[in-house]
Amino acid sequence: MKLTRRATTLGGLGLLATSAILNKASAFDGPLTDLVEGTEDFGTAVDAYTYGYPMVTLEMTRRRLTNVTKADETRAPMGQIVKMRSYPDASYRDITGPNADTLYTTAFFDVGDEPWVLSAPDMKGRYFMLPFLDGWTSVFAVPGSRTTGTQAQTFLITGPGWSGTVPAGMTQLESKTSLVWLIGRIYCTGTPEDYAEVHALQDQFKLQPLSSWGKDYTPPPGEVDPSVDMKTPTRDQVNGLSAVKFFTLLADLLKRNPPYAADAPALARFKAIGLVPGQSFDGAHLDALWDRRLPQVGYDWILAHLPTLTRVNGWLFTTKTGLYGTDYTQRALIAAVGLGANRPQDAVYPLSTRASILEAYEGAYKYEVRFEKGELPPVKGFWSLTLYDEHMFFVANPINRYAMSLRTHPKFEADGSLVIYIQNESPGPDRQANWLPAPKGGFRLMMRLYWPEENTPSILDGSWVLPAVTRVG
Repeated sequence: MKLTRRATTLGGLGLLATSAILNKASAFDGPLTDLVEGTEDFGTAVDAYTYGYPMVTLEMTRRRLTNVTKADETRAPMGQIVKMRSYPDASYRDITGPNADTLYTTAFFDVGDEPWVLSAPDMKGRYFMLPFLDGWTSVFAVPGSRTTGTQAQTFLITGPGWSGTVPAGMTQLESKTSLVWLIGRIYCTGTPEDYAEVHALQDQFKLQPLSSWGKDYTPPPGEVDPSVDMKTPTRDQVNGLSAVKFFTLLADLLKRNPPYAADAPALARFKAIGLVPGQSFDGAHLDALWDRRLPQVGYDWILAHLPTLTRVNGWLFTTKTGLYGTDYTQRALIAAVGLGANRPQDAVYPLSTRASILEAYEGAYKYEVRFEKGELPPVKGFWSLTLYDEHMFFVANPINRYAMSLRTHPKFEADGSLVIYIQNESPGPDRQANWLPAPKGGFRLMMRLYWPEENTPSILDGSWVLPAVTRVG
């Protein structure tokens, strides 16, 4: 990549048009092109920053989510399972874009020294998925309802270079890196009875090193590292790293989390700035003037690719998630705006941030989404429509409803269509079942399409499109 004045300006304009998605103004605030135009090494450094952004982001996330002595509903030490017991409410502020459809069952663990075993119980036909991400944020395996069924299963997760024997009754899942992130999801209706059933299933999951399999295993307590920043959002921590600190961390991570074979051409270029897999970072090759500026330009370069997302009827989405090959910019973009994204065959997440190009969503107005008869989202799992405030958190409301789906039992029109009313005040008793409460101020909308239909009509090939959100009254 060679940054030029024209490319940077066009990217900045595209970013400004979609920056609301990230709650962040563009950082194109200086003569960046004067710094980078015609500078090949700087372009190489920005490429290297883009290449490493997902791994550094995942590591900083891991540090925050495992920096505890014992597991709770949101965090757990390395090698222990987090079991979310209930859906978050409007007071929740840990992670943006919370989910009110599935209960997370997650864990970070390291398979560099030996494999780990995950045992999943009989899910009794309940929808679930167990995506495993490597250190590059690629989803290397997705056991679950779509792929392996809901019977009891046991998986052996192996790391780079492992060549042992897979024990009988286990299915091997091969990670290309030592670091692994499990982001399991189990469907739940949210009723007390269903919560109890899902909790019982969560408690039957077991995660442990292979060397302890078949023995009584109690995970050791975690150790709290006081140097880990537990308050600043992960994205801000990553973006706050100087170039030297960023590449120093990336080089250290590469020692246990090797690059893919297909990355060889890119890595050959990165030697020019001192980034060599297996070696500590040599900052002598990096211009001191770039130490603060390069991360700013690199992050803006990543966000400048937001306009490449598909836009249909005011909805933004992508089906290029989970597996990225050598598309490092796409991989970095998803790490920046949706870390942990699934493969599109498992889930697609259309987002609507504005009522129109010129008008933001405002609770002072009323909006509708109408699905005509027979045109509900074509999915084999489930779909939902969630409303968030401008910071991507749930909105407090009198009926404690944060998302609409078929499990909330909306009423269909006489002609078979389904209308969802999005507004601040109740649309009245006869329409309240279809009311998605909005704040008085701005808001955003997200669809969740789990296990989208792959045959026509499908969002995956564009043969099905989401209806537009319309302002009424």
